[in-house]
Amino acid sequence: QIRGAAAALHYEASRDMTYRNVCGVPYTALPIATVISVDHDIPMVIRRKEKKDYGTKKMVEGIFEEGESCLIIEDVITTGNSILETVEVLQAAGLRSCDGVVLLDRQQGGDVNLKNNNFQHKKCFQSHRNSGNFIFIWGYRSKLLFKKTFGLPQR
Repeated sequence: QIRGAAAALHYEASRDMTYRNVCGVPYTALPIATVISVDHDIPMVIRRKEKKDYGTKKMVEGIFEEGESCLIIEDVITTGNSILETVEVLQAAGLRSCDGVVLLDRQQGGDVNLKNNNFQHKKCFQSHRNSGNFIFIWGYRSKLLFKKTFGLPQR
């Protein structure tokens, strides 16, 4: 249920974005991107972390045309560097990165780093420290979707 809820939150956040493909940042976001791809019939590309010495030897696997846009899916950002590395690899393969959706921004500089590198993205949640505990802040639509997914009262 959690993977499905995470995918639903990512997809809901991306509904006003234009993209042809989805790509999960390796490796944790791959299952989320896979659910989005299957549930919404959106082609998925896979970015490898390392080049293999056999097979196609490509850093990006999947069927796409040069210049197509790609929505980047990420679960958590801390510094944002893994997203920027993914953007670099996708662009080198001929895709043009468009936007991204992040489930949780840990508020440790990643959001600023991504903005400074002109990467447009949306966050479903962000964390704040309060007396040593994390508090998650989310948008109204994300909160309703989360409650609906887990059968909670929707007040």
